[in-house]
Amino acid sequence: MRIAVLGLGEAGSIYATDLPTRGASVVGTDVRISAAPAGVDRADDIPRAVRGADVVLSLVGASSAASVLEEALPAMGATSIFADMNTSGPTDKRELAAVAAARGIPFVDVAIMAPVPRARIDTPLLLSGPGVAQLQPFLRDLRIPATEVGPEPGAAARLKLLRSVFMKGLAAVVVESVTAAEIFGAEEWLIGQIASELGAPDRTAVDHLIDGTTKHAVRREAEMIAAREFLRSLDTPHPMTDGTIEWLHAVAGRTGR
Repeated sequence: MRIAVLGLGEAGSIYATDLPTRGASVVGTDVRISAAPAGVDRADDIPRAVRGADVVLSLVGASSAASVLEEALPAMGATSIFADMNTSGPTDKRELAAVAAARGIPFVDVAIMAPVPRARIDTPLLLSGPGVAQLQPFLRDLRIPATEVGPEPGAAARLKLLRSVFMKGLAAVVVESVTAAEIFGAEEWLIGQIASELGAPDRTAVDHLIDGTTKHAVRREAEMIAAREFLRSLDTPHPMTDGTIEWLHAVAGRTGR
């Protein structure tokens, strides 16, 4: 099984590193990163990476998803599968699927349902789109947990964004309250209170929320903007999401991320 990983950032490098341990041959590429993870072949460009691949995993970020797909498709074989694992709105996923369909390439909308560093390639996935039936046997062979949620590209993205409203909103509230508690020396007390309410045995879960928000504020802001667009399409209120976006924007400005 040959897999091409497009994008070797945090999530992409983990997939590229772990997949060979389960029997896959992996080639990766990323224009921003000069070296691939240990044990991973690196291609100089996208066409070389995808040529001969059974499965192409796109982990480049929503802003680059369309251009990367366009560059990959001409070099892909007729039996290759393109799995878009970037977090974006359902409309974006449908548009990508249409571009792939015009080239005769099966497309799968893949939603990653938790931070990848936590469980690595055992992170649960949601799948939708016309290429799910072709992709599922590969994922089973790789022992990657995945659930099909519908034939329409964008179905997985919708569920991911609904979860993001809650998870990123929760993280924003935690960061806001802990930031305030730091001012008068009540940080440890408050973190203990939050951990207790989350049913966590210690502060680790709270630290994950805070650290993830700080580290990935820019990417999460873009994700929540996509979530707000989805909520608008449903004509539902979204003041909490508005507040989360504002807070993530402020965190990104403070950290320079």
